[in-house]
Amino acid sequence: MSQKNTNRDKKMSLFKGEWFNRIDPIITEWMSRNGYALLRISIGIVFVWFGFLKFFPGLSAAQDLAIRTITLLSFGLIPDFIIINGLAFWEVLIGIGLISGKFIRETLLLLFLQMAGTFAPIFLFPSEVFSFFPYAPTLEGQYIIKNLVLVAAGLVLGGNQRKDSVAMKER
Repeated sequence: MSQKNTNRDKKMSLFKGEWFNRIDPIITEWMSRNGYALLRISIGIVFVWFGFLKFFPGLSAAQDLAIRTITLLSFGLIPDFIIINGLAFWEVLIGIGLISGKFIRETLLLLFLQMAGTFAPIFLFPSEVFSFFPYAPTLEGQYIIKNLVLVAAGLVLGGNQRKDSVAMKER
């Protein structure tokens, strides 16, 4: 057997054997016990942080695009100051709801409504979202596309709500 194959076999055996069979259940149990809360809190921190930035003109990379999107969707009836501060408040509220773990269903409703709005620029301003449609997003486009992760996280958090309700009733 060559030296190259021996090294590969040693690396692959890292995930086999008695020590792995002992440590793997401990690690996966810890992940199972703590993953939901860590996901909920970390997503909440992202919302508070990004929402808080919107209270200060020029600090949010998404500010101008968000204002133009909401202005277009509201037919220009809402002043820019109300749009950006309302959006900032909305995002901070989502973050606080996620961090606290209170009113999760209501918080997730706000999250999904907000996410629907964040994808609107893809259709309203495609030339600002993509350098080359559909495969080369601009910085703003990348900012929007990363929201797919937030939507997926919201689905995971929401999917756990019935389990949490049943567990609370059983106690």
